[in-house]
Amino acid sequence: MWGPYCPVVDYSRALDGVRRLCEADLEARALRVQVLQEIGRVVGFDGYAWLLTDPLTWVGVAPLADVAWLRVLPRHIQLKYGTAVNRWTGLGSTHVALLHAETGGDLAQSLLWRDLLQDHGVGDVASLVFPDQHGCWGFLELFRDSVRGPYTAAEAAFLADLVPPLTRALRRSQANCFVTAVQQERTHAGPVVLLLSPELQVLGQTPDALAYLRILVPSAENRSPIPAGVYNVAAQLLAVEAGVDFHPATARVHLSDGVWVTLRAARIESVDEAERQHIAVTIEESSPSERLDLFARAFGFSARETELLEHLARGSDTKALASQLFLSQHTVQDHLKSIFDKTATRTRPGLLSRALGT
Repeated sequence: MWGPYCPVVDYSRALDGVRRLCEADLEARALRVQVLQEIGRVVGFDGYAWLLTDPLTWVGVAPLADVAWLRVLPRHIQLKYGTAVNRWTGLGSTHVALLHAETGGDLAQSLLWRDLLQDHGVGDVASLVFPDQHGCWGFLELFRDSVRGPYTAAEAAFLADLVPPLTRALRRSQANCFVTAVQQERTHAGPVVLLLSPELQVLGQTPDALAYLRILVPSAENRSPIPAGVYNVAAQLLAVEAGVDFHPATARVHLSDGVWVTLRAARIESVDEAERQHIAVTIEESSPSERLDLFARAFGFSARETELLEHLARGSDTKALASQLFLSQHTVQDHLKSIFDKTATRTRPGLLSRALGT
């Protein structure tokens, strides 16, 4: 007796397509857009949210999203960070998890599904995370309508096969953002500060924040220039306070032309109880030490190479480096050659110019 017709899905061809994209050295946004198209050929989904992350804190930045509930995106972000089930910071060794399978069909175990996704007919969510020994480089969620039914084990296995090449490609895309920055006239000396409610609604900002934010995040005049990373660091602060996660509420994000900024979230200290509920998010250019750490992670430096880079940035020559690191000058030169090879630079000034954006 014949069973129901099941079309043969060529996962291997789709995997090869993704691998080719990963080897094409694409910019992070273009990479994600084209990979989603390849995934969609063999895995059905009805919405997605794909974020890059600060490799140290795992906090999301630069989201690429297409979901029916974009108008309440801050709410989505808050619930995502506050949900322990299938959180990207706690996925297993395959780095892929399916909501329906993880909860045994009781999707209400997920705070995000219970308070938002079920109202939009979501029946399953595939969660992927892209970490390596240097940090986490992004996470992806694929939302499937309940009409389609849950994701299958074969689909999960295919998605797991995508994780290694995508992790390498995402890290390389961040490394490629380190270029010598074009020096422009500074229009703002200090950090931008935005004040958010516990529900992540913007309550206020420093007087010149709007003009500065439009420089940092160009947008149409009728659209808010608030970077999505603002909501992400604030949501991470709430998650830490709730004991859901422990990573600090901070993230570094690339803007353009080698310029990186750091976002931080913290509670307002005030004698007024209502004001103590407010969250302050600051945005300022990343410090040299923050850039050096990110640079070393993005290019896959060893611990010794990272240490050498830090000393080099302080002005140490080969003899001083050898003394400070308790190495021979010959070994120092070997480490420097490895660093030059990884970063496609030839000289120490060129290396530091790229790492520090000067």
